Amino acid sequence: MAIKVFSTTKCPECRVVKTYLLALGVDFEEVLVDQQPEMADYIEQKTGQRRVPLIENGKGHVVGFKPEEIKKLVS
Repeated sequence: MAIKVFSTTKCPECRVVKTYLLALGVDFEEVLVDQQPEMADYIEQKTGQRRVPLIENGKGHVVGFKPEEIKKLVS
């Protein structure tokens, strides 16, 4: 399943999430919310908050850097 990471260019936690996914060998598509502001509305609809990083696939989503939850989501 395709993994999407919603992030911003200045988000340190987003960089940690992307580094973690790369270390796990997971391919992902990055969606930069600061370059696509309409995605903030999508994130809020999906999670009830306007917070990045949001990691999602067809099975669910994780908000923030939660390594165990991310590992379960992508495996």
